[in-house]
Amino acid sequence: MESSRANLISDLAATLSHVPSKFVRPLGERPNLEEVVNHGVEEEVVEKMMKVSREFFELPERERVKWYSEDPLKTTRLSTSFNVKTEKVGNWRDYLRLHCHPLQNYINEWPTNPASFKSHVAHYCTHMRALSLLLLGAISESLGLDADYINTVLGQHGQHMAINYYPPCPQPDLTYGLPAHADPNVVTLLLQDQVSGLQVLIDGKWVAVDPVPNSFTVNIGDQMQVISNDRYKSVLHRAVVNCSKERMSIPTFYCPSPDAVIGPAPQLVDHHHPPHYTDFTYTEYYHNFWNRGLSRQTCLDIFKA
Repeated sequence: MESSRANLISDLAATLSHVPSKFVRPLGERPNLEEVVNHGVEEEVVEKMMKVSREFFELPERERVKWYSEDPLKTTRLSTSFNVKTEKVGNWRDYLRLHCHPLQNYINEWPTNPASFKSHVAHYCTHMRALSLLLLGAISESLGLDADYINTVLGQHGQHMAINYYPPCPQPDLTYGLPAHADPNVVTLLLQDQVSGLQVLIDGKWVAVDPVPNSFTVNIGDQMQVISNDRYKSVLHRAVVNCSKERMSIPTFYCPSPDAVIGPAPQLVDHHHPPHYTDFTYTEYYHNFWNRGLSRQTCLDIFKA
């Protein structure tokens, strides 16, 4: 129990006047501190999701730590950083990771405190799945593919989310909430509260993506880059922290099934557009992603054709 308490940032942040050495990034890797609307998801659904998420992280430590685990195979777990067993530098966040499709397979694992947690999160997850399917259909058609092409390629695809909590940080110029990385999945739908923290890399410069009320930020993931044969590119992004306000973000990750074979769509390969990647299973890809940790160096280089 003591080791779990020591690992949770949210329980340490209020007592600290400086960032512990474990969280201090090398000088060249420190942050420089100088969306979808009309989506059809009711505002009440979004508000309840954010409210119950905040209530979870406001619970006493003895309640939250019941869900703590460093086992990445657990489908419901509270943790911190990314891969605490391999990282040399920690990330300034705690997160609750939830698998949420098929919903009936996982909902009984979820926290029962707050009392409304399961109902509000399940309702939100259902809306996110519907929105993800619409988005995948639109992307398929934008590539000249059948509307259900990407959806079919993903197999018995999965969905999971992370409820991220970034406490105020006494020295935000020394660390990250999350370092630069591209998402490993197909697409990510990100819900943010009204505290800025997300940055994306555009033309070599980090640009803040300020929150827009009742909107979702869509991140293209590595699997979409492969399927589209580089027509779409995964987004390099990071999360910075601040010294005065807590921040919450809730990404929903839409993923292939572990045995799904990912490769460039044959319709997007021709004499002028050779395949940029070899075929691989999502399990192969994710194994490399997890062991490498969050990094600006993409795992896709391993699968270059």
